[in-house]
Amino acid sequence: MKPSTFRRHFRESFKNLSRNGWMTFAAVSAVTVTLLLVGVFLTVLLNLNKAATDIEKDVEVRVLIKLDATETEQQALKEQIKNLPEVESITYSTKEKELQNLIKDLGDDFALFEQNNPLYDVFVVKTKRPADTPKAAKKIKTFDYTEDAIYGEKKVERLFSFLKTSRNIGMILSLGLLFTAMFLISNTIKMTIFARRKEIEIMRLVGATNWFIRWPFLLEGLWLGLIGSILPVAAIAIGYSYVIEAMTMRMQGHFIQPLAYFPFVWQISGIILLIGAFIGMWGSFMAVRKFLKV
Repeated sequence: MKPSTFRRHFRESFKNLSRNGWMTFAAVSAVTVTLLLVGVFLTVLLNLNKAATDIEKDVEVRVLIKLDATETEQQALKEQIKNLPEVESITYSTKEKELQNLIKDLGDDFALFEQNNPLYDVFVVKTKRPADTPKAAKKIKTFDYTEDAIYGEKKVERLFSFLKTSRNIGMILSLGLLFTAMFLISNTIKMTIFARRKEIEIMRLVGATNWFIRWPFLLEGLWLGLIGSILPVAAIAIGYSYVIEAMTMRMQGHFIQPLAYFPFVWQISGIILLIGAFIGMWGSFMAVRKFLKV
């Protein structure tokens, strides 16, 4: 395409927006409302996914070392655990430290055990993938000098199953909402083009090629999508700043945290702009294609 032809299409697309003011307003409004819903839903869904990931990362295997294991035997057990392909990190915790943690969590009544500590020395094991925790624990239980490998077996497996189901449901709902958005926005844009079907017929009669006719409408759809994305992007950026400030203060010190404002706001803004631009151009393309077949 020649630069002069592209400049002509560019100018024509902007002229069409101003000529059809009410239809442009209707299309932009439909894009704005729909993308606002999509943006809010994606923000909630991505934060829930972050929370699920944080919960998964908090899962660990606590390896109780046999009471009669010597320092050399403990080191041998540590090397065995470290060599497992599922293991990412391993931390040693003495029985004295374990007792102090117990007193801190459950109260000073347990300080009575300081004279005769019944607890075990512990290796705290993190796996590379949270889903590998049960597999790693079963292997560690078979090692010499392991008294037990605890990871909350039934609770953890139910947790992983629940998180997997939640993610699948979230993905289905996201796709459903995106298809609904595509349907609503593209149909609104089709209505604006339907009102100008005579213009397309005239251009065909004077010998214009299909792509010469398409380009102004494609660019027009692009502008409609981008203009309609501005308000949702601004609303989510402002709203999320207030939400994250309130959540950060309430959840300070908690291992579950919302997504950081930056770069999340840039990412969600980019997604909304891309969705708006794609749906706008796609709706225009499909509408013009229908009339070009006539």
